Amino acid sequence: MRATVIYGERDVRLEEVPDPVLSTGGDAIVRVVAACVCGSDLWPYRGVSPTTEPHRIGHEFVGIVEEIGSDVSTIKVGDFVIAPFYDCDSTCINCRNGVSFSCLHGGPWGENDEMGAFADGAQGERVRVPHADGSLVATPEVPDDALIPGLLSLSDVMGTGHHAAVSAGVTPGSTVVVVGDGAVGLCAILASKRLGASRIVAMSRHADRQAVAREFGATDIIEERGDEGVAAVQALFDGIGADFVLECVGTKESMDQAIRSTRPGGMVGYVGVPNGGAELPIRSLFARNVGVNGGVASVRNYVDELLPEVLSGQINPGRVFDLELPLSEVAEAYAAMDERRAIKVLLRP
Repeated sequence: MRATVIYGERDVRLEEVPDPVLSTGGDAIVRVVAACVCGSDLWPYRGVSPTTEPHRIGHEFVGIVEEIGSDVSTIKVGDFVIAPFYDCDSTCINCRNGVSFSCLHGGPWGENDEMGAFADGAQGERVRVPHADGSLVATPEVPDDALIPGLLSLSDVMGTGHHAAVSAGVTPGSTVVVVGDGAVGLCAILASKRLGASRIVAMSRHADRQAVAREFGATDIIEERGDEGVAAVQALFDGIGADFVLECVGTKESMDQAIRSTRPGGMVGYVGVPNGGAELPIRSLFARNVGVNGGVASVRNYVDELLPEVLSGQINPGRVFDLELPLSEVAEAYAAMDERRAIKVLLRP
């Protein structure tokens, strides 16, 4: 089959790789219907996270189950399934505590599982899923093609945006600022609107992303950054800042922006993958009574809640996909996102 391999900085290639095979009983083979490039994939693509040797890449996909192992009891051949951006068994203590990303027996895509069998990267034609019953969520029926982008968003960005809002504690009638206008930041706006926030500020400098932010529920746009951005936020909210700020980038600057835009007694929900020296200023947080909560989103735990609203059209997080390309053009997909010519690129094998 064909799959994407990253070799180093700005060097991704579509190559012929071995077909996945069932090997552990609880696994499944999924034919990928749609995958995508994630903002976090850009860290190795840009060389920020070094690539020491070529390896498979990609962690978001939906598809059709082609084969199942002998121990699989819930997932069936022919099911259309959503996979979270990690493998999990949904039965260990961490999964039961709602933190399935920290599954004691799961792991990432593109690496060997705990039993030594390979779990394929998502940017390919097929993926072996080690824990089929635990990881995969089947839709009631094979969906219309128009629903594919929204369903794919549940693999990561919609669940991650939701996690930012939940971690901060967004409540009906509250005020929210979202730092970051990528796919996760935009989905955090949608999640905040869904949770009842009365005023939602998108910090964005890009007209196309501002338009999606407005569609998703943003009531205000702030283009300034740094001290000017903080002042603009405070000017909107009684001179003190917002109740909740959602940090969806992961840099030192974005975290500083988020913390200083939060009112005393407020909370930052952070989901941006930390890079660029991002650290928490404990003394400042202590002095201002600002809390911080978040981390890697356990999106598998959110799919059951969000899926009915995507299927019904109540929410349409698939709007973040503004470019669709064939898998054969995966290098262009990375370049388009790296150069900010696209918010998020959907790939069709």
